[in-house]
Amino acid sequence: MIKYKSKKYRSVVCTLLFLFLAMGAAADLQAQDYDLLLKGGHVIDPKNDIDSPMDVAIKDGIIARVAAGISERDAEQVVDVSGLYVTPGLIDLHSHNYYGTEPNRSYSNGFNAIPPDGFTFRSGVTTVVDVGGAGWRNFRHFKEQVIDRSQTRVLAFVNIVGEGMSGIHESNINDMDPRMTARAASRHSEIVGVKIAHFTGPEWRTTIQRAVEAGTLADVPVMVDFGGGRPSIEELFMELLRPGDIFTHVYHPGPHKEPVVDEDGRVKPFVFEAEKKGIVFDVGHGGGSFLFAHAIPSVEQGLLPTTISTDIHVGSMNAGMKDMANVMSKFINMGMSLQDVVLRSTWNPAMAIKTPELGHLSEGAEADIAVFRLQDGDFGFVDSREFKMQGSQKLETELTVRAGRIVWDLNGLSSPVWNSRTGLTRTGR
Repeated sequence: MIKYKSKKYRSVVCTLLFLFLAMGAAADLQAQDYDLLLKGGHVIDPKNDIDSPMDVAIKDGIIARVAAGISERDAEQVVDVSGLYVTPGLIDLHSHNYYGTEPNRSYSNGFNAIPPDGFTFRSGVTTVVDVGGAGWRNFRHFKEQVIDRSQTRVLAFVNIVGEGMSGIHESNINDMDPRMTARAASRHSEIVGVKIAHFTGPEWRTTIQRAVEAGTLADVPVMVDFGGGRPSIEELFMELLRPGDIFTHVYHPGPHKEPVVDEDGRVKPFVFEAEKKGIVFDVGHGGGSFLFAHAIPSVEQGLLPTTISTDIHVGSMNAGMKDMANVMSKFINMGMSLQDVVLRSTWNPAMAIKTPELGHLSEGAEADIAVFRLQDGDFGFVDSREFKMQGSQKLETELTVRAGRIVWDLNGLSSPVWNSRTGLTRTGR
């Protein structure tokens, strides 16, 4: 046994030992390369052709590594997501978020639009695209009131109508100014497209031409939502729209919009030609724009949506649409694979709006992530006319990460288990 010569010597030895242990603890902390590690999940990242069990590590809000077998010791926080699917954060390409309290303003600073953060993260959505709520006249107000105040990434299609989607100005051709609309797009990086919607007059060709002119000037796609009058969608697809332009409400039931299927449920031949041309077919489910009688035969015949979206607003969120995960689940039960549904909810919409930095889990990308449980059971899904389809699988969002921070945790996967010693010591996020 070692005998120390003096109390002073013993004190020096103890001090050195303490410093050695402290340095070791500091080294361990420095060795923690990641802030957050999602461990044991099945990653589906269509852009990078990943469909296998992998871990996802995050550092400083950025995807740091996607690989199998990342050590838990390398991360400050580890969340076990075994048995769950890990995907890029969803991009909802058709949303209405220019909310406000102005009477008679509909989706443009009115009561029909909704604040994004209340309805995004709980369904795995990290990016929404407001489609046409604001025009060039009021886009700055929309940015200050909604975009700059939201945790959700909010992008937008600016309305070709300067007053936006107010419900009372949407058929005003005199307020459709391509140059001012394009100028707004050049000034605001959040603008990723031009929207034309709800026009009901006979001059519908003029409105499309003005929207396309604005899109061409700004080098962004155009999204079309036809109003009444049943204009020719063949002329729209084959003569007026450009490759990359977007036709939303592709499975719309009519009667004021020409459907993509005929009376026998057969997809019209020119629709497939439009798909080859590069027309983007967007779901835009909404409260009145999705019918199983059109969607199911279309999918069976190979007309799949290019992009899956909700058209979420006050009138749709509590009806058959519900949320993004519910709409995705409908297509899974119509025969599409989970991988294909994820593609059309992440990378495809990112490509449609020319934002290749979004919709994937590449190292160096912002850490927007969704974690889903694919449930087996007996589920009912409802369309816009309240017809029900039975299904056996349903997506449920367990966890959502936005810019590296956990913003939705359904069952507390990221939280320590409560006990009498720790229950009163931890503060909330």
